[in-house]
Amino acid sequence: MKRLIVMVLGGLLAASNFAAAQNFTPEQIKSGSDNYARHCAACHGVRMKNPEGAFDLLTFPKDQPDRFQTSVKKGKNAMPPWDGLLKPEEIDALWAYVVAGDKQ
Repeated sequence: MKRLIVMVLGGLLAASNFAAAQNFTPEQIKSGSDNYARHCAACHGVRMKNPEGAFDLLTFPKDQPDRFQTSVKKGKNAMPPWDGLLKPEEIDALWAYVVAGDKQ
């Protein structure tokens, strides 16, 4: 049991360090929050809370930025593609907001 607890805590620490290592600026997170509110909140929930049938972004793996980018650009399931509608830096800012959570 102790080994399991140590493994879980180690995983949480690694995920936390990964997110911090991405060095998002407060401005980037704020931009992501604004874009999220404008383009994503209707389906994924206000401030990523209580999504109405959409993926819960609070559970998105923080070590998979490429997967996030691909999903946003190409769409997935009922989500439409945003490539061409959002600039690459806007998608990067969305990722910063998802990784940071609603902590700004």
